[in-house]
Amino acid sequence: MNNQKVGSVMTTEVIRAEYGTPFKAVARLLAEHRVSGMPVVDDDGHVIGVVSETDLMVHQAATPLAHEPAPRFRLVGLTPRARRRAAKARARTAGRLMTSPAVSVHAEDTVVAAARTMVEHRVNRLPVLDEEDRLVGIVTRHDLLGTFLRPDAEIREEVIREVLERGLWLASRSIDVTVTEGVVTLEGQMERKSETEIAVAMTRRTDGVVDVVNRLTHRFDDSGVKADTREMGGVADDWLRRL
Repeated sequence: MNNQKVGSVMTTEVIRAEYGTPFKAVARLLAEHRVSGMPVVDDDGHVIGVVSETDLMVHQAATPLAHEPAPRFRLVGLTPRARRRAAKARARTAGRLMTSPAVSVHAEDTVVAAARTMVEHRVNRLPVLDEEDRLVGIVTRHDLLGTFLRPDAEIREEVIREVLERGLWLASRSIDVTVTEGVVTLEGQMERKSETEIAVAMTRRTDGVVDVVNRLTHRFDDSGVKADTREMGGVADDWLRRL
């Protein structure tokens, strides 16, 4: 299956900071380019962290007002999270402000995998790395959402071609495939239960699919049969090992 790669949707012109970039310069970059965060790189272009508006706010929130005494942090007994907040409160450079390690993806990762990473880590953007883990781009939630704009007819065609015909070696008309607003419905009878599981799993991983409605039935329940005794064609044998 030719899932869309992060490299095809990322932005290559990346606003970045270096470890020694001053606090005010970081704030200026974020404001001028209207971004909520940016990667911090070393001299070789490797991402060492990410600095965000939240990091700057932590620093500012801990800054005392004119009539207040300066806060005195006692690191002994603080939780790891409290220690990090205390360090950021005193930070003057991007390297001291940043969150590390950075959550990132590679250019060859799929758009679906990148979306899962964003949701899992609750971030809005991800630095994109090349094969040598150097920064080559940035991908945002907006970039990834474009995948779900694929026409229903295009999604249906790919499910028939890549899942049914190429993946499971089935005739294109053996299973009914309908797509409505990105929701794919699979209906019909297959030979084995394992085939239905593969069909649903592969369909769910197709770019642009919002959800899968499984109305497939099977003639033979092979769930108790060892994988190496099943006879499959196409790429389905590899999918069996993943299920």
